[in-house]
Amino acid sequence: MSTPLDRKAPAGAPEATTEDYVTMTIGGQSFGIPVLNVRDVLSPQIITRIPLAAAEIAGSLNLRGRIVTAINMRTRLGLPSEGFVERAMAVVVEHDDEPFSLLVDEVGEVLRVPLQRRESVPATLDERWREVSQGIYRLEDRLLLVLSVTSVLGAICAAPVH
Repeated sequence: MSTPLDRKAPAGAPEATTEDYVTMTIGGQSFGIPVLNVRDVLSPQIITRIPLAAAEIAGSLNLRGRIVTAINMRTRLGLPSEGFVERAMAVVVEHDDEPFSLLVDEVGEVLRVPLQRRESVPATLDERWREVSQGIYRLEDRLLLVLSVTSVLGAICAAPVH
């Protein structure tokens, strides 16, 4: 019996040669999240601050009756974020069956890229960026870092409550 997590191609089906990413910009850098990980894209939202939360947690927002934790991706990546939360776009993803909103500068398009062009994350990349990236694509006009939702949220979700 097939489960929703079973995403293998049926027997005899050709292997995927491309992958689709929702692109976004954080601090002038292009990032991509596999389109299958994205649940929603929201314009700037009212964020309620959560007392004693980790610095990366901007607060929470209400998404159709569900409370969603909002992650300030600028803070997560070590970038300046003054006044950012109020104007940030939100990319909603799920981690351990819980919705999270990744706050980003802007959301771009869905981009299809050939899997064979994916490269390893350079060792020279800042450690905070390297730990949340799972690969890069060198595009004609920019570098696209592939975000690992599990890595972005794993350390935050595992952090002890103060």
